[in-house]
Amino acid sequence: MPAKYIQLATQLRGEIAKLRYNGQNHLPTEAEIGKRYQVSRQTVRNALKMLQEEGLINKRQGSGSYISERKQTSDSKQIAVVTTYINDYIFPGILHEIQAELGRNGYSTLIYATENKVEKEREILSDVLGKDVSAIIIEGSKTALPTPNQDLFQQLGQNGIPVLFLHGTYPNLPDFPSVMDDNFSGGYMLASYLIKKGHESIAALFKSDDMQGPMRYFGAASAFVESRMRIRDEYICWYDTEDRDDIMRQRGNSRIEAFLDRVQDNASAIICYNDEIAFTLIQMLQKRGKLIPDDIAVVSFDNSFFSQIGAVPITSLGHLKKGTGDTAAKMILKLLNGEKAESVMLKWNL
Repeated sequence: MPAKYIQLATQLRGEIAKLRYNGQNHLPTEAEIGKRYQVSRQTVRNALKMLQEEGLINKRQGSGSYISERKQTSDSKQIAVVTTYINDYIFPGILHEIQAELGRNGYSTLIYATENKVEKEREILSDVLGKDVSAIIIEGSKTALPTPNQDLFQQLGQNGIPVLFLHGTYPNLPDFPSVMDDNFSGGYMLASYLIKKGHESIAALFKSDDMQGPMRYFGAASAFVESRMRIRDEYICWYDTEDRDDIMRQRGNSRIEAFLDRVQDNASAIICYNDEIAFTLIQMLQKRGKLIPDDIAVVSFDNSFFSQIGAVPITSLGHLKKGTGDTAAKMILKLLNGEKAESVMLKWNL
């Protein structure tokens, strides 16, 4: 096991990254650090000396330890943009907005896709660390779970490379700025809409391994509670990234089929995680002889082309014309200018 001061230095590197993104440059005092991490004053001094030798902090006599200015190894005008998928669904529009705004400010983009795989994300982050990039905009992989790639995100911060998350951050990286949807309010809004339409038995289909799913569930469930409706666990279906791939490739999915067996004759409406799932679910229901929305209504998120191309238009939440991509590009430019950028939560429109 590494010496205590080395362990402390690792923890302080993460704290330095957080302080940078919050626009702060002064570390706590040695006594405060010792109390917080429950280590001796000598351990603190050895850890701070290590960070000073790495160029991460400067010690000022009688004043304390200050975070060094961001390392700028070049005048790079490249920004890495990492999404889960590139060609599918909502991402072409998001990428177009990002590239347009960054291009107007003289930046080019390096585009990557993780396919929502943690291992592939690690490969991409390692590649970005080896390239001459000035910032990274990234949609995390499986953001409902803590990321084992925390060390690489912290390394980006230590290298002075601003990191901005799309659609939410990881539980173990809560202090990084992000542009995300107001998922709780979205779930609440769709459930309330259906309740006002007179639906008393509502099912739902949510994605479990991205943070949007649990928050959309929470919003919908809160609307049920407020309206004194039952929250029937057997009416809530959870699927993950691997299930999603099966569903979209029309391979069939026993979990979704079993869910439809349970609800198709009892629920009058289904809330879907997003439009692509809603579109596929409607096709599955129609094959079972169900009329949409007469027999069962289907609502979802994103107001994408999926909500319009089917035989039945889908009631779906969307954003204003300028959305995630445009907002993210403007935020990363602020960070590159050394300004503080607060996380943004985008509101939905029905």
